[in-house]
Amino acid sequence: MSQRHVPVMLQRCLDMLAPALTQPGAVVVDCTLGLGGHSEALLTQFPEARLIALDRDKEALRLSRERLAPFGERATLVHAVYDELPEVLERLGTPRVQGVLFDLGVSSMQLDEADRGFAYAQDAPLDMRMDQSTGMSAAEVLNTYPAGELVRILRAYGEEKQAKRIVSAIVREREKEPFSNSARLVELIRDSLPQAAKRTGGNPSKRTFQALRIEVNGELASVERAIPAAVEAIAVGGRVVVLSYQSLEDRIVKQVFAAGAANTAPPGLPVVPERYQPRLKLLTRGAELPTEEEVAENRRAAPARLRGVQRIREDV
Repeated sequence: MSQRHVPVMLQRCLDMLAPALTQPGAVVVDCTLGLGGHSEALLTQFPEARLIALDRDKEALRLSRERLAPFGERATLVHAVYDELPEVLERLGTPRVQGVLFDLGVSSMQLDEADRGFAYAQDAPLDMRMDQSTGMSAAEVLNTYPAGELVRILRAYGEEKQAKRIVSAIVREREKEPFSNSARLVELIRDSLPQAAKRTGGNPSKRTFQALRIEVNGELASVERAIPAAVEAIAVGGRVVVLSYQSLEDRIVKQVFAAGAANTAPPGLPVVPERYQPRLKLLTRGAELPTEEEVAENRRAAPARLRGVQRIREDV
């Protein structure tokens, strides 16, 4: 398992969290456990720290539980979506933690397991649910959503300029036979696009598959709730580190971090009261990118964007 899973920007994430995790009793939350690469490294590098790890994918939890078993009671694994962080911490009696890590997007395991339907490069059932025990599949979205809603999803979540053209073809084809597998959708997208659109931006199916995945899993809404919740959960001196893989997620992270690091005082005050002073300190100038060497070793690192913040004061 560890051989097939290469954690993205692993050492940089560890270095950024390190100042908050060196004290005995420090608690770090891995909000996106996946196959446990980041979590294993955190437990290894910070032997005094305890880990709480969340994932909505039960198979990922099963595999990671085996991987992290040597760490015993230092690791607590929870079946939950990352925006449920406040409820998880309350249930565990840990209202404040020292570190929070997010590795957003679809996990390597989900991409590699053909029957999950995340990858457009291989034919598979159009599922795309990160938690296969609940919610609508991508096929159900394609077969039941009104045309206007599908256009909105492709534009908003996939930034697909040809959304109307693709959706017209989807609606026409689903009346003949409902969609069930990815290969048919990939072929439809390829046939729907003008030649100029096929020559830029990589695989022409990428944007549509991203949009469907985000819709099926409610990803952006979860990120919008989870990042502020993580900021609230860290103690003074604590750090939140986030890896994003597409601009929509990264924009949300950037806005939450920037708001926390801003001076909110009305203009003209001779002395700024504490309640208006920044409560966060940015740990990155903009978003940090993976090195060329890392991308060469792990192509899935290419779109990664890393941001981090430290809490510097309590709310007043």
